[in-house]
Amino acid sequence: MAATGAIVASKVSFGANTTNMEESVIKNIKPLGFQWETQDPFLFCVHHEDFFPKGNDKLGPADNLDGRRIGNDFEIKDGYRMYHGSTVSGFPGHPHRGFETITVVRKGMVDHTDSLGGSGRYGDGDVQWMTAGKGVQHAEMFPLLSKTEDNPMELFQIWLNLPKASKFVEPNYKMLWSDTIPNYEHTDSNGKKTMVEVVAGTIGNKTAPSPTPNSWAADSNNEVAIWNIQMDAKAKWVLPKANASVNRTIYFFKGDKLRVNSTMVEEYHAAEVNADTEITLESGEERSYILILQGKPIGEPVVQHGPFVMNTREEIQQTFTDYQETGFGGWPWPTHDPVHPREKGRFAKYDDGTEETRG
Repeated sequence: MAATGAIVASKVSFGANTTNMEESVIKNIKPLGFQWETQDPFLFCVHHEDFFPKGNDKLGPADNLDGRRIGNDFEIKDGYRMYHGSTVSGFPGHPHRGFETITVVRKGMVDHTDSLGGSGRYGDGDVQWMTAGKGVQHAEMFPLLSKTEDNPMELFQIWLNLPKASKFVEPNYKMLWSDTIPNYEHTDSNGKKTMVEVVAGTIGNKTAPSPTPNSWAADSNNEVAIWNIQMDAKAKWVLPKANASVNRTIYFFKGDKLRVNSTMVEEYHAAEVNADTEITLESGEERSYILILQGKPIGEPVVQHGPFVMNTREEIQQTFTDYQETGFGGWPWPTHDPVHPREKGRFAKYDDGTEETRG
């Protein structure tokens, strides 16, 4: 998905706006906005949740779109946004260079097309891991497949940085289908359950599918973890420790309260914590939904301009020149916002012509 913003030379850190925290465990707590702040090696995370209506014949909303800022619609109206889409909500063709996108779809579908000829449809628990590397264009559209029922959509898109040595690798993408992503389950002494969807990393005897080969997450020494957690009301679970050099953030995005050791965290807040300490998480009176991002920092300068992430301003300027001259492979699709036929199931077609299907 596209990002906006001017060149920045360093990451923004969490602000100090909490009190009575365990300084040895919790570094900071901060409210979440539309774009979630992250720690190195991540660049940011966005939580999309839209309550789309029934779909029309073009897979867009069977709704009146008057009053929307079509092309740049990020204000929730009638429960949803069109983003940069005009007929179908989503993000028409746009470029990336120098990092990776990890799209975790909890509800709904995403139609993918890219400048290398790849395409796909994925959702309802699937994850797309895309390494932009030296440059790629892709489109991410949200087709509304049902004409008789509403089409809720919820997903995370996580931007993971690449080190300088990998910023010009060949672009590619990989599907982590929902039936290949392991779930770690824990039942506490009161019979309350915690379930962890292991998108990246390892918990206990559960290890995530391998990411793309040039990812920072491909080396287990970097301890990259993406854990999507659901806790029963009043459930307790001990978050295992990692190495002290690892950055770890707990994103509490749905529920009423979450206790992190002895500190109470409010809904839609993030807690930046030390990774080398076991931490007890305790859900409140409602079921808790949590995302954890962790990883060894890359520790290199970050210079970002929108969808380009490099190490220097000169590299950003060169990226603009390269994109203007090459289009990162051009755009082989008839429109910049293509969607697949309604009857098409979940699939992934890669740039080498191979195809996977999931129905």
